[in-house]
Amino acid sequence: MMNKAQLIGRLGADPETRTLNDGGKVTNLRVATSESWKDRDSGQRREKTEWHRVTVWGEGPAKYLAYAEKGSLVLIEGKIETRKYTDSAGVEKYATEIVVQSRGGQIKILADGVDRDHDSRGSDDDHAAGGANGGSGPRESYDLNDDIPF
Repeated sequence: MMNKAQLIGRLGADPETRTLNDGGKVTNLRVATSESWKDRDSGQRREKTEWHRVTVWGEGPAKYLAYAEKGSLVLIEGKIETRKYTDSAGVEKYATEIVVQSRGGQIKILADGVDRDHDSRGSDDDHAAGGANGGSGPRESYDLNDDIPF
């Protein structure tokens, strides 16, 4: 069985990164995906937009996502998770989101004709943003199949 989601969309707000009690980082994104079509009956152009919650775990991805901003085109690969929580009024609620973790996840900022990759595997130091490319963000490409032993 497989639980995998892949989205290409635009950020509806700047990424929000929080530091957890144990020092770890979590970044929350709101991603909009849209589709458009021509209505058969009226001939008018129609558009439908879906909003997705995305949670990205790790310090490396948090540093990488500092280069993204509202309106950035992003590719997200992760798994779909639904969690239950109780709001401040004591009502149980459910939230469905795309979760990007250290295995099987990927974040890619698609900007200015240049792809900037971030595979969420490995240590946070392996994926730190910046570097010798003039501060314009990471331009490395990470192959998801690197760790396959066959």
